[in-house]
Amino acid sequence: MQTNEFEKARVFSFSDSVEYAEGGVVSKTVLKRETGNISLFSFAKGEGLTEHTSPFDAVVEIVDGKAEITIGGKPYIVEKGQAIIMPANVPHALKAVEKFKMALIMIRSK
Repeated sequence: MQTNEFEKARVFSFSDSVEYAEGGVVSKTVLKRETGNISLFSFAKGEGLTEHTSPFDAVVEIVDGKAEITIGGKPYIVEKGQAIIMPANVPHALKAVEKFKMALIMIRSK
């Protein structure tokens, strides 16, 4: 069965597993399950995701660059090596202060 998930039992780097696209956003699925998923994203400078909500608690780890992540109307600057938790059902948005890559780990509560 064909899958877009990463191969299991293989060493990889979040940062090296997604490339930048000039003027755009790139995403890759690491794992996807009914209870949550892990994805990688890269954002060109100035790109982002508009405010939205999700039924998942989500951990964002910046693996390269710098982002402004707004949660419930409050902006946070998050840089390479740092992480933040976006609570489920709370409006949030992301913007690339400079180009950045992130790992997104989303977990659905029962």
